[in-house]
This record gives sequence, structure tokens and C-alpha cells, in this order.
Amino acid sequence: MKVVLQRSKAASVTVQGEVTGAIDSGYVLLVGITHEDTTEDVAYLAKKIANLRLWEDSEGKMNHSILEHGGAILSVSQFTLYGDTKKGNRPSFTSAARPEMAAPLWETFNDALRGYGLQVETGIFGAMMDVALTNDGPVTILLESK
Repeated sequence: MKVVLQRSKAASVTVQGEVTGAIDSGYVLLVGITHEDTTEDVAYLAKKIANLRLWEDSEGKMNHSILEHGGAILSVSQFTLYGDTKKGNRPSFTSAARPEMAAPLWETFNDALRGYGLQVETGIFGAMMDVALTNDGPVTILLESK
């Protein structure tokens, strides 16, 4: 499982002209799921994200988690994180989990984040989405469960 985390000042996802999720301060998570991922991967990354210290304290050091800082999460499924570009110019997505496996794991991941008391907004799994965000920092972190 891969997650690209971007700290944001504001973000939203729109599907066919309708906003399906929007947050103010918080994290935008682009979430990719592969064939080997399990609920253990989901639990590991949800705990890691909830507790990462990416928010500044009074001295300007990244010492606060999103739980301490406050804020919300915008979670967007992103199978293209498993795009393989080693051969040719068109990416192969064979490492991405099939939708029937990935969708339930993505939902479980979002529920695990909610279990930490976080507000989680989402896109729509498998839809063409327009994601807008104002990156804060910018702070961008790549997380992997393996």
C-alpha cells in the first residue's frame, strides 16, 4: 500500500461537477493499493498517518500530529501510484489491485482513520476526479506499508 500525503490548507474533490469531499486544514491522501495488501497494511498506515508529527509547535518544529493540531483528511483512491514505467512510454498498472479488492480496503482504511477521531472526506472510488488543493508548506510525504 502506498500513500502520498500532502499537508494542505484547503482541498476538495469534484466528480462530474459535484463536490464529493472538501476539507480546510489537514491532509490530502492519494491512496494506492496493490495485490499483496491486507488489513494489516491498512491499520499500519492509518496509525502512522494519525500520529505523524507534521505540524509545527510554538518553536516552529514539526512536533504535532494531526490529532493534536486538528484538521481533516481528504482521501482519494489512486491506482496510478502503482504505475510501472520501466518498459516503453505507457505505464502498466498490473501491480494495482483489482477494484473488487482495492475498494473494500480503501473503505477500511478510511474507517480506520475515522477510528482515531479524524474527519475523513473522500472522492468516489474508480471515478474520474478533479482534485484541488492548496499545499501547506509544501509538505509532501510518501508512505509505504511494505
